[in-house]
Amino acid sequence: MRDNSQATLTWREIPGLDPTCLSAPRLRQCKSRPFGDGRGPNFACISLAEKREDKEFSPSFDQILKHPLAMVALVPKDAALFAAGAIAGAAAKTVTAPLDRIKLLMQTHGLRAGQAGAKKGIGFLEAISLVGKEEGLKGYWKGNLPQVIRVIPYSAVQLFAYESYKKLFRGKDGELSLIGRLAAGACAGMTSTFVTYPLDVLRLRLAVEPGYKTMSQVAANMLREEGFASFYNGLGPSLIGIAPYIAVNFCVFDLVKKSLPEKYQKRTEASMVTALVSATVATLMCYPLDTVRRQMQLKGTPYVTVLDAIPGIVARDCLVGLYRGFIPNALKSLPNSSIRLTTFDSVKRLIASGEKELQRITEENHKNADQSASDNGSS
Repeated sequence: MRDNSQATLTWREIPGLDPTCLSAPRLRQCKSRPFGDGRGPNFACISLAEKREDKEFSPSFDQILKHPLAMVALVPKDAALFAAGAIAGAAAKTVTAPLDRIKLLMQTHGLRAGQAGAKKGIGFLEAISLVGKEEGLKGYWKGNLPQVIRVIPYSAVQLFAYESYKKLFRGKDGELSLIGRLAAGACAGMTSTFVTYPLDVLRLRLAVEPGYKTMSQVAANMLREEGFASFYNGLGPSLIGIAPYIAVNFCVFDLVKKSLPEKYQKRTEASMVTALVSATVATLMCYPLDTVRRQMQLKGTPYVTVLDAIPGIVARDCLVGLYRGFIPNALKSLPNSSIRLTTFDSVKRLIASGEKELQRITEENHKNADQSASDNGSS
């Protein structure tokens, strides 16, 4: 493999420069002469140029057509990772939107019914029947558009940020410790949540509060009646909840995948199973904080802090109230997380394969050029 990381020193003669001044004994004397006195050099410069790629050896159009995998390497890596995260997130959310709507209704029914005088939860099958009876088939996807709009930047920022934070938390030996993986996942989750949180609030209001048909109506009403701060209601428990969830989810995924035999690590089925395991562990640990967050996002919520919400929910619906909607959430989040992480992992492998293919073609062109120059020199 050709090493292009070496520096190249180019020497050019400057007209009028006294060559004797370049020797070590004469260097001090030359430097001490007055500038422009006509007896010594008036200018000298050493430049350090950055490494340049051998563009003349880049694949030709015909080579790209014969080896399309190399084309992937021509796309900026950051752009490819952002696009992969966005597409995977949007597809996963749309497929699992009905289960997400059911989960939201189950999480918030106790508080909404309590305001009307009743204090009971709603079951999974009852919630499915209620949506179909009152809103029809479209009702299962109500609020999905703002969710998709939110998840595109959310998923892209989260997955890309995780890769960036992993580089930041690497030790001096270049290895990433367990604490480093957890910290990278927590920071990535909080970053993506903060950036897209207002869209998440709009999605919830549109999904569970009657009378609204568009996201713009919900936003205008919130600004008029509750002010801008209402777009960040429940941000505290959201950050507290998402940080451990993403930290555990991504960390378990990386560690389990790394522990597999090498021949299985690059298989898509292994990525899907690993993603399901990591999502299950993370969901069991962090779901109660998600319920708290949803109830704090509602209009007229009596909860100001997490410490108010947890005992309030337990008093109304007992301990099981913290896990209302867990089944549809698990059915939704497991394939959702699996799709996102598997797609992202596959794209990373595709990018790495494309880079290897591009490098192979470049090396081949380089070798052919050297061979051609050698043949011309000997003839």
